[in-house]
Amino acid sequence: MQHAIDWFEISVSDLVRAQRFYEVTLGVTLTPSDYARVPAAVFPGGDGKTSVRGGLIQDPKRKPGVGGSIVYLNATGKLDACLERVAPAGGDVVVPKTDIGEPGFIAVLRDTEGNLVGLHSER
Repeated sequence: MQHAIDWFEISVSDLVRAQRFYEVTLGVTLTPSDYARVPAAVFPGGDGKTSVRGGLIQDPKRKPGVGGSIVYLNATGKLDACLERVAPAGGDVVVPKTDIGEPGFIAVLRDTEGNLVGLHSER
């Protein structure tokens, strides 16, 4: 096992809005996809064997919002820049940049769908 997380899904109610939020906030491009007839947008990176992959999922059987799991996305050493883009993209910073010691820094945001999502950046 390479990572504790193999795949992650962030539930959304408006895929287009959520995709734009994450693309603007993280400065990346998500790839539209369809998993078992469920609209999705997949985060870039890796081959799925040696790195973690995941995406936004618009599944009517799941509701986004506070109270679910918190996934920490890699801010690729640009946590401050990512946090500056949260509000313009339609989200809120819930926990500001926080020093967590040797592993680096984290922050928690609320996305456009009401999900709490963490950002992590190494030192």
